[in-house]
Amino acid sequence: MRPRERILVALGATALALALTACAAPNPSASGGASMVVAGYGGSFETAFQQSVIPAFEKSCGCQVTYIPGSSTDTVAKLKAQQSSPQIDVALVDDGPQAQAAQAGLLAPLDTKVVPVDQVVEVARMADDIGVGFGLTATGITFNPTWFSEHGVPAPTRWMDLADPRLKGALVLPSITTTYGVGLLVGAAEANGGSERNIQPGFDALRKIVANAVTFDTTADVSNYFLQGQAAASVWGVSRTSSLADKAFPVQFVYPADGAIALITTANVVNKAPHAELAQKFVAYLLDKSVQAELAKATYDGSVVKGVPVDPALNGKIVGADRVGTLRKLDWKTINPNRAAWTDQWNKQLENR
Repeated sequence: MRPRERILVALGATALALALTACAAPNPSASGGASMVVAGYGGSFETAFQQSVIPAFEKSCGCQVTYIPGSSTDTVAKLKAQQSSPQIDVALVDDGPQAQAAQAGLLAPLDTKVVPVDQVVEVARMADDIGVGFGLTATGITFNPTWFSEHGVPAPTRWMDLADPRLKGALVLPSITTTYGVGLLVGAAEANGGSERNIQPGFDALRKIVANAVTFDTTADVSNYFLQGQAAASVWGVSRTSSLADKAFPVQFVYPADGAIALITTANVVNKAPHAELAQKFVAYLLDKSVQAELAKATYDGSVVKGVPVDPALNGKIVGADRVGTLRKLDWKTINPNRAAWTDQWNKQLENR
């Protein structure tokens, strides 16, 4: 899960009222007053869903929605535990755990007659349309331009710029237990001729970068390291960087020239969901253009639907249309079976060196 640091504003009722194309008109008899269960991110993300997304959907479909908060790994664990008798209808999880759930047969294909996956950008499409991205951010380099200027260090532009010896003691790196850590490893590998299928160049490159690290973060939230002056740079997400910048703290996000990494929030219908028809409609609802536009304002996750107008105030704060095609999508089918071995190698050679 990516904890949402920014308190999400309630989504605009006017915009959401336009989003009822996912469930045309209120028809309580059609749903029979069903109570659908959605499991997804907690914290301020849950607040936004509870205040605006869910009430508008309930009104349109004449149904009730119960929201169960938890991390992506927690949600997938629930799906596994309930596999013989599912109790969750829709699962909102990051793309890495989503790939595991899909491979385990825990998720159902989307009904493309209901869910407009053809309107979704390619990077947010899931294999065989089992689930779909509904939000998009990027993993890259976050840095404090004031610190860099004061220390005469050029702004970073590539992954290996983090190996600059002038950053020694001023770099906070994500642990491989986070998606950001996996993104860094793959990004470093590709920058040095490797990939998910040839990860050793990434480990070799990270030995140089890790020499500058003061610590490793396991929470996916490095804001306090910046605020307390412990970090001048880190590997983080553009949405989180924008949230910290909202506090008037000097941070900027860099899309590495050798490949920023896509990080996708996905919506999925659970295999054998108790209310599969409503679940399909809920996923479709999240892809409505007006809902996408409002979610971008609330979460700083970029829209995944083609042609969604972007509020000019969000320029540079979210993944814009000009960046979508440049993002590298992680090969989770290769990563997940190897992640335990990578974690062991990471801990022995890098984090616990």
